[in-house]
Amino acid sequence: MEKYPGGVEDVPVITDRSTSASPDPERHRLAQADAGEQDWRAWGPYLSERAWGTVREDYSEHGTAWDYFPHDHARSRAYRWNEDGMGGVCDDRQTFCFALALWNGRDPILKERMFGLGGDGGNHGEDAKEYWWYLDSTPTHSFMRWRYHYPQAAFPYDELVAVNALRGRDDTEYELVDTGIFDDDRYWAVTVDYAKASPTDMCVVITVANRGDTDETLHVLPTLWFRNTWAWGLPGTDRVPKLVGTGSRLVGEHWVLGQLLLEGDGDPVPLLCDNETNAERLWGLPGRSAYPKDGINDHVVNGAATVNPERTGTKGALHYVLDVPAGEQRQIRLRLTRTAPPPAAGPPAPADLGDGFDAVLWARRAEANRFFDSVIPAAATADEALVARQAIAGLMWGKQFYHFDVERWLAGDPGSAPPPAGRRHGRNSAWWHMNSFDVISMPDPWEYPWYAAWDLAFHCVTIARVDPGFAKEQILLLLREWYLHPNGQIPAYEWAFGDVNPPVHAWAALKVFEIDGSRDHEFLARVMHKLLLNFTWWVNRKDTGGNNVFEGGFLGLDNVGPFDRSAALPVAGVLEQSDGTGWMAMYALNLLDMAIVLAEHDRAYTDTATKFFEHFAYIAAAAYEQGLWDAEDAFFYDVLRLADGTKVPLKVRSVVGLLPLAAVTRLTARTMRRLPELGARLRWFLTNRPEYAEVIGGRRIGPDGRQQRLLSMVAPDQVVRLLARMLDTDEFLSEYGLRTLSRAHLDKPFTVTLGGQEFSVGYEPAESTSGLFGGNSNWRGPIWMPTNFLLISALRDYAAFFGDDLQVEYPTRSGVKRSLDEIADDLSARLISLFTRDGWGRRPIYGAAQLFQTHPDWRDLICFPEYFHGDNGAGLGAWHQTGWTALVADLILTLRR
Repeated sequence: MEKYPGGVEDVPVITDRSTSASPDPERHRLAQADAGEQDWRAWGPYLSERAWGTVREDYSEHGTAWDYFPHDHARSRAYRWNEDGMGGVCDDRQTFCFALALWNGRDPILKERMFGLGGDGGNHGEDAKEYWWYLDSTPTHSFMRWRYHYPQAAFPYDELVAVNALRGRDDTEYELVDTGIFDDDRYWAVTVDYAKASPTDMCVVITVANRGDTDETLHVLPTLWFRNTWAWGLPGTDRVPKLVGTGSRLVGEHWVLGQLLLEGDGDPVPLLCDNETNAERLWGLPGRSAYPKDGINDHVVNGAATVNPERTGTKGALHYVLDVPAGEQRQIRLRLTRTAPPPAAGPPAPADLGDGFDAVLWARRAEANRFFDSVIPAAATADEALVARQAIAGLMWGKQFYHFDVERWLAGDPGSAPPPAGRRHGRNSAWWHMNSFDVISMPDPWEYPWYAAWDLAFHCVTIARVDPGFAKEQILLLLREWYLHPNGQIPAYEWAFGDVNPPVHAWAALKVFEIDGSRDHEFLARVMHKLLLNFTWWVNRKDTGGNNVFEGGFLGLDNVGPFDRSAALPVAGVLEQSDGTGWMAMYALNLLDMAIVLAEHDRAYTDTATKFFEHFAYIAAAAYEQGLWDAEDAFFYDVLRLADGTKVPLKVRSVVGLLPLAAVTRLTARTMRRLPELGARLRWFLTNRPEYAEVIGGRRIGPDGRQQRLLSMVAPDQVVRLLARMLDTDEFLSEYGLRTLSRAHLDKPFTVTLGGQEFSVGYEPAESTSGLFGGNSNWRGPIWMPTNFLLISALRDYAAFFGDDLQVEYPTRSGVKRSLDEIADDLSARLISLFTRDGWGRRPIYGAAQLFQTHPDWRDLICFPEYFHGDNGAGLGAWHQTGWTALVADLILTLRR
């Protein structure tokens, strides 16, 4: 195989040698999977990168997940709900798992999983302390590439813990690169390539490159194991599968999966133990196995007799010891295959690791290139194409198997000690109906290895660009009976299913529907039926005064306000929220748009369309009647309505006051003609309810020469005034997108005194110095991709109505006027520029990190941070792969279409 001498592509380079007759074999595989003909999605990168420190594994009394199951336990303690590993794959039921383990000869433990700090250990929340990247993946995972940089010196676990513990919120995080461990290029560049020969046959190449200037030895342990489903004492689940090691292969037997083979080239030594807890190490108690889960670790690192001499068990590894001269690399070839259905009889035939193996690798890489050539516009620069492809790869690798039976979790398992009684009334106790057993797109495979409702909605918009079938399945999933609460609430995330995320599911469903060609009306109808329940939940639960303005709590924006909007208020009253009201106005318009589309095929939806038209009008008008709009400031604010009726506007200029812009849609002449009942109702409102004219009365001739109507929570003249705030470089507009808090609050923090306490909000462009909401998140100044994306989408909606006739100063006070489409394009370009190299060859996301900016082996490995410094664009928060940040790919595809 050809090789580049260094850099990102210092791995097998597969050029196009495919002889497939299909013009796009990957799209053919997607069609086969969607039709149920061949399940090309059956195996994929569904193995989590962190299962320790999660709510699922937490059986403590007070919900201290990071302490109950820490990293130190992970190598020795069998997981209950799902597994984790590095660069791994599994089947979509996680019957088996395959991942990489490494040992540099100096670490105290095998490198089997990524290390990081929990919420209490990181000075800015949970934080992974390693560097890995997702470089490629097709939607069916027919070709995938993963990269990891592993230090050759002993991994500084204790140093990372100790130094970060000494740092406060005013300090930056202490990262692995800060320890100097990568100095002089003394690290291993480890790349794993996967290529599918069939849905259940994967060719795997592990490439380890010694980047240092001395000869080094690396232990490489490709590991195969079965998820422990037999130890929990549940009826009918006590059967134990088996792995056997012979020569350079591991052979598995499972009563459902059948026979599984992992075979490698060369002369590795098979090491076997059991995926069981080492209770003696952890608690001084006898365990279920003489060779528990950490047996391979103890054997390789310490030479202990902790692997089964009979070479059988439920966890096994092929142990390679590779001596690699300075500057050179070595490769391992493996084949992971389901070789027979149950009951399998006799040993499997030798795996093809030769010419057939090469042919699969050549073909799948070429087909991946062909597929992405059809997705990424030719007008995109090479650097933009690199960013878009890696963004999509991160989304594909972010799909994880997620198992969580809440009722069983609350009650405990028969084979384990009963959980504390208080759990019955604690976290998630009202969500006992939930029973998750699905592959789901995660916000981040390490920092947030559990789904979040509004993150997932944004993920689906980009996923639909490459796999609309999976995107639609994900949109529908959280609306199914085993997720949606009987009262209609969509679950937020496992830390608190009852928290309230913004209602963006309808918006995302419409986006996915449009990207997919606007033809799957069955999908849209299924979504709408369930969202009717959810919309009703919002109206019944989050409009305390019944006045069509909404609460909702933090609504995903964490510490954007002067106090925690999800906690009890500091004084008696109700917090009426501009973002909550804006979200609901947008939700009503989204459901109106859905009903209009569906009514063209089923007239029964006409009544639904008129219902949501009216409800939007009520909500939009109420925002003004209840004082959320400040005419003098030309901004929307949250209003604290006290028990005595007094209203206290919380004059924080934040994204909370910009989100009402997203509540916008058009009614075309065609719609009015096809749905005369809707047109009649609109005319009735204008005649009999003139107070609603501002939000439903905008009218002009569209590009087709026909009349159209604007429905908008922000009236046309107010759009201009609000945009003047949003597009001001002294407020929201930065070089890299829109900040979440006006920069005016840098010199003038907002302060309010309530109940004898003083609360304030100041502009913080980077990590938050407030512990108000915990975790990584800061909404007091940084740039966030999802809210930027929504506001850009809104600008395009207004542009579709006004055309080039409405032009505003951009930036404010510049004297230059631009159309709204031009502004949307420029904002998109600013966000894209976070990731692409500037005139000095630097990527803003990497800030002052010289290694990432200049080193040829690092600079083209793209991370997708949670959010970005409001002034210089540096990546912050969850750092290596945040799913909704992959929206940058959609921006590139739209801007370069």
